[in-house]
Amino acid sequence: MSAHDKLGSYVNAVEFDRVSKSYSIYEAPGDRLKELAVFGSRSFHRDFRALNDLSFSIRRGEVFCIVGENGSGKSTALQLIAGILQPTSGEVRVNGRVSALLELGAGFNPEFTGRENVFLNGAILGLSKREIEARYRDIEAFAEIGDFIDRPVRTYSSGMVVRLAFAVAIHAEPEILLVDEALAVGDTYFRHRCMRKVHELRARGVTIVFVSHSSADVKAIGERALWLRHGQAVALGDIDDVLDRYLAAMTAPSAEPSSPQPPQGASANRLIRSIPNVDQRHGDGRAEFLGVAVLNEYEEPLHLMMPDSKILVRLSLQASKPLARPDVGFVLRNHLGLDFAEVCAAGEGRPLPRLRPGEIVTVDFLVEIPELYPGSFSFTPWIISEGSVCDWIDNAVTVQMGKGEGYVYGYVQWPVRVEMNAVNESPEPRLV
Repeated sequence: MSAHDKLGSYVNAVEFDRVSKSYSIYEAPGDRLKELAVFGSRSFHRDFRALNDLSFSIRRGEVFCIVGENGSGKSTALQLIAGILQPTSGEVRVNGRVSALLELGAGFNPEFTGRENVFLNGAILGLSKREIEARYRDIEAFAEIGDFIDRPVRTYSSGMVVRLAFAVAIHAEPEILLVDEALAVGDTYFRHRCMRKVHELRARGVTIVFVSHSSADVKAIGERALWLRHGQAVALGDIDDVLDRYLAAMTAPSAEPSSPQPPQGASANRLIRSIPNVDQRHGDGRAEFLGVAVLNEYEEPLHLMMPDSKILVRLSLQASKPLARPDVGFVLRNHLGLDFAEVCAAGEGRPLPRLRPGEIVTVDFLVEIPELYPGSFSFTPWIISEGSVCDWIDNAVTVQMGKGEGYVYGYVQWPVRVEMNAVNESPEPRLV
């Protein structure tokens, strides 16, 4: 039986059978030596379980995605599949040649040139020198790093390293391709080329195991997904079901802390006193946000935006100094951190009144959502007055965009009506 025929006899490309992986954590560098000195009769470490009794299988030819927060065990699972790590208990079965794009520059010698590292990396992946030579031109062309191919890798930018690493990985003709977060450092043009190549490999029947924090990429190529949390499986199944559950859990707003009695008035029961997330915050402090919330049109917490729906962005702020011409709004950003759209009260013809010190205002923005690509979007609220920023909070709330009925190419699906008008209602009969 040939190697190809033998591989075809396996239904699953990867199988995890009650796999656990533990690491020894030492509080001080000398504790490891102490443990060696007593020949292990006394323990000076604590065990950290990166994976705990994990069982799942990946079918041959499918695109399998692993999602989870940092530290959930995603990279450990990929390293076990690649053979870099061995399980503490349980069994990992891998059927097929594995090509891995894991840590940035892994397997590259920084003192070697790019050309030398192509041959080194190819040998690590099991290719002969003749096989690497036959594919070298294609690898060089795909990487597109020019004359740097003959310079030491230590002189490369992170983007150039990942270009070369990905080019080698995909031209090794893998049966199983592992892709971690490395593509996140590439420029947009190269990431698009990589995603097209991933689609090509999928069409050829290559098994792909993909880890990414970009929900748009995961939804675009994935078929099934595994959600890991603290080294254990939370959900396993259809990509849409698992990803929707994961994103709903990640974007659920934190409980609001107890707060003083809100002011009386029409907006008293609308006052928000929690800010889900603060990446960066700046401003002169003349006014500050008390709370930020993204709700559905029924004023319930929103976990998933859907096309052609309405959402409510609620911003509560308090002035600490007199503000003559205040304005408030927010920036909508996509998963790449690019400003996608901006809305403000003055721009919508509803400018804020003058604010006195201590005065509290809650502003509601009712937004109609078009059909956007299924990625994650963050809301960055801001307050300005007299041309100066009073308060600005980067990515205060992040919400996932759900997948609609239509197909979105690029970023947004424009509402379009197509009409067919006959040029000649009575055409001359054709001669056959």
